[in-house]
Amino acid sequence: MRMKLLALLITLGTAQMAQAVVTDQMIENDAKSPGDVLSWGIGTQGQRFSPLAKINTGNIGKLVPAWSFSFGGEKQRGQESQPVIHNGKMFVTASYSRIYALDAATGQKLWKYEHRLPEGIMPCCDVINRGAALYDNLVIFATLDAQLVALNQDTGDVVWKEKIDNYADGYSASAAPIIAGGLLLTGVSGGEFGVVGRVEARNPKTGALVWVRPTVEGHMGYKFDANGNKTENGISGTQGKSWPGDLWKTGGAATWLGGTYNAKTGLAYFGTGNPAPWNSHLRKGDNLFSCSTVAIDVKTGQIVWHYQNTPNDGWDFDGVNEFVTYDDGNQVLGGKADRNGFFYVNDAKTGKLVNAFPFVKKVTWATGIDLKTGRPNFVPENRPGDPTAGADGKKGQSVFAAPSFLGGKNQMPMAYSPQTGLFYVPANEWGMEIWNEPITYKKGAAYLGAGFTIKTLNDGPIGALRAIDPKSGKIVWEAPNNAPLWGGVLTTGGNLVFWGTPEGYLQAADAKTGKIVWKFQTGSGVVAPPVTWEDKGEQYVAVVSGWGGAVPLWGGDVAKKVSFLEQGGSVWVFKMTK
Repeated sequence: MRMKLLALLITLGTAQMAQAVVTDQMIENDAKSPGDVLSWGIGTQGQRFSPLAKINTGNIGKLVPAWSFSFGGEKQRGQESQPVIHNGKMFVTASYSRIYALDAATGQKLWKYEHRLPEGIMPCCDVINRGAALYDNLVIFATLDAQLVALNQDTGDVVWKEKIDNYADGYSASAAPIIAGGLLLTGVSGGEFGVVGRVEARNPKTGALVWVRPTVEGHMGYKFDANGNKTENGISGTQGKSWPGDLWKTGGAATWLGGTYNAKTGLAYFGTGNPAPWNSHLRKGDNLFSCSTVAIDVKTGQIVWHYQNTPNDGWDFDGVNEFVTYDDGNQVLGGKADRNGFFYVNDAKTGKLVNAFPFVKKVTWATGIDLKTGRPNFVPENRPGDPTAGADGKKGQSVFAAPSFLGGKNQMPMAYSPQTGLFYVPANEWGMEIWNEPITYKKGAAYLGAGFTIKTLNDGPIGALRAIDPKSGKIVWEAPNNAPLWGGVLTTGGNLVFWGTPEGYLQAADAKTGKIVWKFQTGSGVVAPPVTWEDKGEQYVAVVSGWGGAVPLWGGDVAKKVSFLEQGGSVWVFKMTK
């Protein structure tokens, strides 16, 4: 009898341990398992859709705060993190490369890890962090000095730490890693410093490299064996084909927002940023693979297809925005709301362009996208001028361009609902004066070759949450917002869409009509994406609050318009009142 009881206790203990460990199968099923949130995007496809419906349009008036936790200290700045939740714990990153483990039911702090940052880090757009990945009993996140840190979920102890690259050369990292096919996939930040973009795959348990794929044409990829030995894995593209001279060596195309993954295709999708420098007259050609979506086979580290949204970019229209895959009949498609103001639909297996249309109301750099060739119809006179053509050779002709380089959509992730078939896109209407200047590359220094001023288009609202039909290209509804939207979106089976505003509100609308049915003031601007999960029969909603990011740093006239907004640093959790 004792032996049977002992065996039963061992079995129960093993089952509890198995439940506590995050597996590949759990990550693959993340979007369909509402008891946790294991990945950035609430599922590797990045749809940010939860089937939970206990909170819905009929009862959302009863949604109230359950708890709030302050990140504390003087380190408030921008807070763009998406929390992940597992085994009763919430893991949430904060500015200056910090991460907290909290009791998901009460908000009690379980542990905190604060990465020791060196002097001289060079983050482009505030000292933000966008979140962590969970695997086994690890929580893994990137740091502003271009490192990856894996911590024990229970204790916060460092299990492994690996350097991505040298921060003194302009590299940094702020995106949430993703787990795809048993691998930890990460990108790099630093496109304004002449870095070379790439995607890395690592063993998530050890941090050891498995393969590296550069996203600038002409650079060699590598793969690594179990002993860390490196072998060549083919050049990305064809060296010299779309880049002049030696500019490809410092070509940018940073993968600074991270990626998505679809298990059906076996492909990971990463957006790539601007080519370097911004001055497009120095780099005649398309400049692959900048401003593109690249689809990478996670098993081999090879680029299977690419689609370039802005060839020979001259406006800093980073193409890093997330490629969100979804099923459309027998096809797997992907949607992307690009910074350049156009929404693209591609076949997720082949990259073939299916549809493209503007999702903002003013686009000046192109008249449209040719669906046969996949290329934009440029407006040549709206490209910033060649500075060498001017009388003094110091400043090219200034042009007005819309959208601004802050984008029709920037880092704030959109959502897709398989119930409505709509994408919910946080969009902004603004423009810029932009001109080119001479520039010479210096390692670790800013590498722009352009000047700019962000401009408002009129006195009306700048932001709008837009429900977009990817088939028709129509805006089904929109909810305008006075300040620019800079936070992500969540949609649920309860016919709800949640998003935050710089004015401090977390709010929800009817997913079919756009009618705002609930809002709550968090005390600071929301520039992060909400999440939802279920625990013991109750549905929770959470969002990080803390104004900052690129808008107050780079926003010109727009930054002045929102200068009254207060900074902060906290996570809010909501549930239904009894």
